[in-house]
Amino acid sequence: MNIELIIDAGPTEVVIALLQDKRLVEIHREKGNNSWSVGDVYLGKVKRVVPGLNASFVNVGYEKDAFLHYLDLGPQFSSLAKFTKRSLTRKQSTSHLDQFEMEKDIDKEGKISQVVSANQNILVQIAKEPISSKGPRLSSEVTLAGRYIVLVPFSNKISISSKIKDEDERKRLRGIIDSVRPKNFGVIIRTVAQNKNLSELDADLNALVAKWDQLYKALKDAEPPKKILGELDRTAALLRDLLNEKFNNIHVNDPTLYEEIRNYVRKISPGSEGIVKLYSGPNNIFDHFGIHRQIKAAFGKQVTLQSGGYLIIEHTEAMHVIDVNSGNRKSTDQEANALQVNMEAADEIARLLRLRDMGGIVCVDFIDMGDRENQKKLFDHLKACMKLDRAKHNVLPPSKFGVVEITRQRVRPETSISTTEKCPCCMGSGEVGATLLITDDIQNQLRYLLADKKMSGISLAVHPFLYAHFTKGIFSQRWKWFLKYKKWIRIKGVTSHHLLEYHFIDKYGEEVLD
Repeated sequence: MNIELIIDAGPTEVVIALLQDKRLVEIHREKGNNSWSVGDVYLGKVKRVVPGLNASFVNVGYEKDAFLHYLDLGPQFSSLAKFTKRSLTRKQSTSHLDQFEMEKDIDKEGKISQVVSANQNILVQIAKEPISSKGPRLSSEVTLAGRYIVLVPFSNKISISSKIKDEDERKRLRGIIDSVRPKNFGVIIRTVAQNKNLSELDADLNALVAKWDQLYKALKDAEPPKKILGELDRTAALLRDLLNEKFNNIHVNDPTLYEEIRNYVRKISPGSEGIVKLYSGPNNIFDHFGIHRQIKAAFGKQVTLQSGGYLIIEHTEAMHVIDVNSGNRKSTDQEANALQVNMEAADEIARLLRLRDMGGIVCVDFIDMGDRENQKKLFDHLKACMKLDRAKHNVLPPSKFGVVEITRQRVRPETSISTTEKCPCCMGSGEVGATLLITDDIQNQLRYLLADKKMSGISLAVHPFLYAHFTKGIFSQRWKWFLKYKKWIRIKGVTSHHLLEYHFIDKYGEEVLD
């Protein structure tokens, strides 16, 4: 499988696209202010305890108080609370836990009012980002994720990914970690740790212990609400979790970010930094790799399948509903036709759930099939397609009405991208000017910039249709401009522009305004 990461770094956000065999499967937006991201650790203050919900609401600085349920406190909550209190009062002199006296685990069936009180300072980790009108969801079972392992403070348990099946390998990994693990630090061994040697695992463990020390130092001088430790940005987190020998290329359009990513890849996978490539082409990086086109095709209400069928996707408050249609396909064998469209739809639905980050309950109404063997074949194929999804999910067998239900973990707001465009003729007003005068407008602006203001190095960004109009032919309009002004005008076709949109760009990359 060919895996590529395309990174478009803008002034206010970084957009990351993950491609598998040139197909867009994930897209992430990293804002300049990425507070309350999953994995961030905060020192919060309990605002109120609600015994009826067996939960509390915690102020972490968000406009709405964050939600912390008793079941999310973690069994070692008493030890964490003790460590937090001692650190804030300067009684805890070190981040090491080898001399720390652990408290008893809290009761699994207990009540939150027994362990949490109003106005208590509490160390929490973001488990779910703010979604819709809800504030963040929290956990007090603080974990620090690395490349090969996850560090769990105040525990002495070693857990191994269930995806590592070989018993000898499981024993080897357990033995290695047990020999280097600091006291009172538990470890979860990730799937990518399989076949890794002692030095690689030890280096990852030491990096996480150093991160815990960083958390301790930030905690000592903290006043709630305050972020104590930030998770990696989305780019680094994707590289940490996904980077393997199947990762072919990472393309980025920003020189500074390019160097940062090269250094990070060199750190987590020495010798692999050559896959990081700086894109400096004339077109937008997402246009160059065909990502904008795939976004337009995947984020609408209707998504077309290659076979001619299509999906209709509706989003309600409680769930997502997907209807599979065969479109204009005609076949004498209706059952075979339904199976083919359903199998293709299953593959596309699994991709769209990741791409649009759709969570909660998803109901899929596939085309009815009478053959039970075909129904089982479709169900098995859908489960196989969903295995690539890193979010926790469950696929239920078809109901008696033929509807397949999927539950998928949601920790971030659903990715929502509008695929509709403002009318290029009326600009939303319902009235249009003389559209054939657009070329006259551009030429008038060009004459003003080149002849009157004596500017040079001008570029023109237009819709691809206008790009073709200005550049095609032996005696193109661009050549006429060159002969008239003795200056070559670089023209770029930008698919994200509407039909009559145009912008002049100076030699410094800044838009030329009137």
